[in-house]
Amino acid sequence: MAATLITGANVWDGISDRAAPRQVLVVGGRIQRLGERIEAPTDAQVVDLSGHTLTPGFMDCHVHVTIAPPLGPAVALDSSVAKTLKALPVLKALLHNGFTTIRDLGCGDLDYPTVDLRNAVAAGIVEGPRMVVAPHMISARGGHGDFSGMVADEYQGCSRALELAAADGRDEIRTRVRQEIRAGADWIKFAATGGFASPSDDPGQATYSQEEMDVLVATAADLDIPVTPHSYGDEGIQRALRAGVRSIEHGNLALAETLRMMEDAGVFMVPTQYAIVSGARRGEDDPMWAVMPEYARRKAQKYRGPLLDAAERLAASNVRIAFGTDAGMFPHHENWQEFPTMVSTGITPLRALQAATSIAAELLRLDDLGVIAEGKIADLVAMPGDPFTDIEVTGRVNFVMKDGVIYKDPTRVTSK
Repeated sequence: MAATLITGANVWDGISDRAAPRQVLVVGGRIQRLGERIEAPTDAQVVDLSGHTLTPGFMDCHVHVTIAPPLGPAVALDSSVAKTLKALPVLKALLHNGFTTIRDLGCGDLDYPTVDLRNAVAAGIVEGPRMVVAPHMISARGGHGDFSGMVADEYQGCSRALELAAADGRDEIRTRVRQEIRAGADWIKFAATGGFASPSDDPGQATYSQEEMDVLVATAADLDIPVTPHSYGDEGIQRALRAGVRSIEHGNLALAETLRMMEDAGVFMVPTQYAIVSGARRGEDDPMWAVMPEYARRKAQKYRGPLLDAAERLAASNVRIAFGTDAGMFPHHENWQEFPTMVSTGITPLRALQAATSIAAELLRLDDLGVIAEGKIADLVAMPGDPFTDIEVTGRVNFVMKDGVIYKDPTRVTSK
């Protein structure tokens, strides 16, 4: 079996509060040995990463690989084939950013391109991160995931198709969940509240009743599929928690009581702060506001203060934070900037790094990933410098290994 010995790096295992000099021997796609000095097997490839910090491969638990900014009617009008083809360089860029695993939470299409992409990556046909997918976001009509009102009248067929993605009431919701799972969903995602990028709802308002959320989560649980909601405001989050979700996406308006409920329930938060907090920090004269739709600009201005306050509350809480970015709402290659954004809101570098490694693996129920330990899958990334003292180095990953295969290597002129 192919063997690689990594030397010279400070190794962070995904859990500890510091990195330490170690050598790592990878054989057959798994970590065989960790130690201060390991004798390289005959014919092993030796990679010297002196001056680097080696960490577990990063995980982005909230991306949209078939969606690209700007959002709006043009996204809906792309064919499934076009969206899939456009996702191929996105997947490669995410992998080369150091993200060896991603969870895609909605493709904006009635077909299932992310299921096909997941399978193609797993089969080695496409270069990209390991994928876990929720193909579509189930939404109440008029809620955040109902985009039928965002296309022009001349595209009535497209409008009708997008409306079919919505579901109301117990029976329709139950059917929709089962359709997603039958098509290959690893997760179910639904809209528990309104959002910022949709015209007819409000981020602070719940868009599904408690009864509807209960049946949605219970239907998925019967088939052992975890559920996560798009949710900003307290009422939507609390209803989702009572229904039994595994994580909360965004949660950027959560008050202290709601965070305590999450702590007590052991539910993960995926706060997507680069997409949300960065926008809230923009001044009134920022040119971004001029290109935003009026409804989005109005909602962003309404919630600017509460969004920034909630980010500080999250940092002060004991909620289990998992790394997720909402990449696709902004250019995918910028997803690493979630790290410095989290740190800027008061989250420690250690907690931010754990969020993208061991905590993310726990959320995604991927027990063989997220840590550097003997016997685990060899998903490893390295960056020059020390992310514990300079979190910005997470944007300079120059060594990437997934399943023991090297895709990016600073010691070689070319990479796979």
